[in-house]
Amino acid sequence: GRRIQLLKGLPATSTVEENSAAGVSVYDFNVTVSPLASGGVAILPTIVNSNPLTEAFGIESKGGLEYRVVTTGNPVLDYETMPKSFDLEIFVEDTNGRTDLNILTIRVADKNEHPVFRGNMAIQTVTIYILEQTPPERIYQVDAADPENGKLKYSLFPATVPFLIRESGAIFSTKEFNYEKDPHCYFLNVTVTDPDGLNSTKTVTIYIININDETPYFITKQRIYRIPEEQNLGSIVANITAKDPDDEDSPSRLFYSIQSSDRHFSINPATGVLQVAGRIDRDALPLRLHPNLSLIVRVEDSPSSGHASEMEITIIVDDINDNPPECNPSAFRKEANENTAPGTFLVDLQNYCKDIDVDPSNNQFSFTGLSGFGSNNFALESTVSGRVVMTGTIDLENPANPGVEVYTLTVRVQDIAPPNYSSKYPFYISFHNIIYIYIRIKPVNEFFPVFSNLSYIFSVSEITKVGSSIGRVHATDKDWPPNVITYSIVAGAGTRDYTNIFWISPTKGDVRILARLDYETTQKHIFTVQASDQENTTTASVTVNVLEVNDEEPVCSPNFFSLQIPVSLAAGTNINGFRLECQDRDSDPRSFRYFINEGNENSHFIFSPSAGSNTSRLILASRFDYESGLDTNWIYSLRVHITDDNLVSARDKTTHSVKTGTVTLSIRVIPNPTTVTTTTPGFTVVTKRENLFSPSAWYVPFVTALGALLLLGLLGYLGLLLLTRLRTRCPPAGTAPLINAPEKKKPKKEVVVTMTKLNTVFDGEARDPVTGRMYEFNTRSGARRWKKSNEPLQPMLAMQVTSSATDNSGQGTERPEAPSKKEPSEKRKELTAATKPAA
Repeated sequence: GRRIQLLKGLPATSTVEENSAAGVSVYDFNVTVSPLASGGVAILPTIVNSNPLTEAFGIESKGGLEYRVVTTGNPVLDYETMPKSFDLEIFVEDTNGRTDLNILTIRVADKNEHPVFRGNMAIQTVTIYILEQTPPERIYQVDAADPENGKLKYSLFPATVPFLIRESGAIFSTKEFNYEKDPHCYFLNVTVTDPDGLNSTKTVTIYIININDETPYFITKQRIYRIPEEQNLGSIVANITAKDPDDEDSPSRLFYSIQSSDRHFSINPATGVLQVAGRIDRDALPLRLHPNLSLIVRVEDSPSSGHASEMEITIIVDDINDNPPECNPSAFRKEANENTAPGTFLVDLQNYCKDIDVDPSNNQFSFTGLSGFGSNNFALESTVSGRVVMTGTIDLENPANPGVEVYTLTVRVQDIAPPNYSSKYPFYISFHNIIYIYIRIKPVNEFFPVFSNLSYIFSVSEITKVGSSIGRVHATDKDWPPNVITYSIVAGAGTRDYTNIFWISPTKGDVRILARLDYETTQKHIFTVQASDQENTTTASVTVNVLEVNDEEPVCSPNFFSLQIPVSLAAGTNINGFRLECQDRDSDPRSFRYFINEGNENSHFIFSPSAGSNTSRLILASRFDYESGLDTNWIYSLRVHITDDNLVSARDKTTHSVKTGTVTLSIRVIPNPTTVTTTTPGFTVVTKRENLFSPSAWYVPFVTALGALLLLGLLGYLGLLLLTRLRTRCPPAGTAPLINAPEKKKPKKEVVVTMTKLNTVFDGEARDPVTGRMYEFNTRSGARRWKKSNEPLQPMLAMQVTSSATDNSGQGTERPEAPSKKEPSEKRKELTAATKPAA
């Protein structure tokens, strides 16, 4: 607690330079202890406070009681950014408890510092990339500063580099670089110097970037290559190499391709290795005539839009002995009469054999090894000629003869030049290099062939398929060995339409049909067959009876027809007098059945009669009802089927062949047409109308009668007014002369016949199924006429003349007549009679 002077030399003031390193001595002082403090210093001198606060200073012992204040380096003193003076309070205590506290003032002295770099250059080495062929330009801006704010000076080393730095610190390139000629990398030492000569240096690395500006070139000098034919797929023909100046010493990244169209070779796009891609056959066209193959090889430094070079190479294909001799045919059949003289020539194999190798040294061959059962009777004249001749006499009737009719000989043909395919390729030995010669010894023909029957009779259904066998004839020959008998048809077997409708197997005698048989045309065919042993012949008669089968379909006329009918057509009417007339070549007219298979909506149409006749009429079975919505279809497409099974019992229908004919009808329903009548002289239609009662329209006569009564009442009232007016103007009744009244007769019922002169209205048209011409028809009367090519369809006539007939009671009204049910022929008669002048 007692404070005495223990710190010698304090208080004091000292100076230290900025940026001093750690451990730099700032001030030295001593500690004096009393004699009573035998223990020395209890608390070493310590900086207990500073103004301003800092940890930039510390106290170190020099030995004994001597101490010094040093810099700690944390932080480093900086005159420009830190306080210029620090007051350090130093405390010490001895073992007797005496303490001392004094102040050391330290002033920071300014020092000229090196310039400093800022930005990227302060923390790392700056790397700059420049594309070749880039014009001179500013490439980088150096950022540096002087702590003393002095003006800085910039410089580059070495000075020979194609770069310069300006006073502002901007670095510029001074040339346009060529990657292939100039260095690829530059190291620039950028030095910045303050006015006192202090400087700092940083390195800038500049890389020149290569661009694709050079064309690759081939370094392969060879242009002509020779390869043998039939190389394996993938075999290397050449290694085409190229170099790109852009790549310098590094492996070039080039792309190879073949520009010319060639299926024999391919090139590896990355390595340029030319390989065999398809079979190369020197013996086949076009290489047989032109063995040189030219290829255009292209190299590019980019798959697209790059620089490229092309080179033409020629590949010469050499022939090898890769084809064995081949003979066509490889088997020969020759004949020789028995007792043929020795030395007789049989066949010259040289004319049938060849080797397709192009090189003459590879296409020479020889014939050897004549062998086979009985080969002692034959021989080869020489190995080169290939001529086979007889060497012995063969007599078939000789008991010593082995009885062989055909001698089978083999001759071996093989290449003369190596490789010898007879030993290298056994496959060719078995199938291509062995010639088979079949020599048939012809015996003397002493007997004629004999048929097993003098005549043959076959019964065949008319629906038998073409190509079917209908029977077989057989003949034998007593010659030994038995002769081969050949069968043929020599007479008959034809019709008006076919030259031959029968065929016979030449070796088996099997008779087959070549054309369809028709019972309705021909019921029986008679023809002559012949058996021949190559020299002698004999004949036999063949009769083919054709069995009838129901194979004809009913054919009806017309098979297509278009009709138009009014919506008010009465049920039971023969529609427009339409009638089907059918025929069947193999069926009775009573065998037809008629039914509508498709399109008969609400069953409005039927055919009558529906079976048992070859003619049938189209009948409207029920009236149309569009008002209630029952009928909605105005056009009916009827598909009528006509079958020929009416006379077949139900039990036999499962096995009996039934044929069906088809007729298509198009019927258009005309909704209540309004007709306009045009008059043409010379044609008169007589219409007779009478009152009819229809239970379905009971209200019609009621309304008509009521209207008639009202009309009569009005007429009576008008007559009464007229009579009253006349009485006022005429003399009295007593002065009038007496007139004998006629005898009152019984009133008669009168039928009024209206004679109307009309022009026939042709309001429909259709195509005649036989002639194909168009004709017009009247849907009411059925009248028809051929349509002129330039005449349009006449409009519907709508004018009608009506008359009324009443009896004494005034009952009944007249209404339009229902459609006529006459047959078309009757209608035509009525119309023909109507054309005569009316009385």
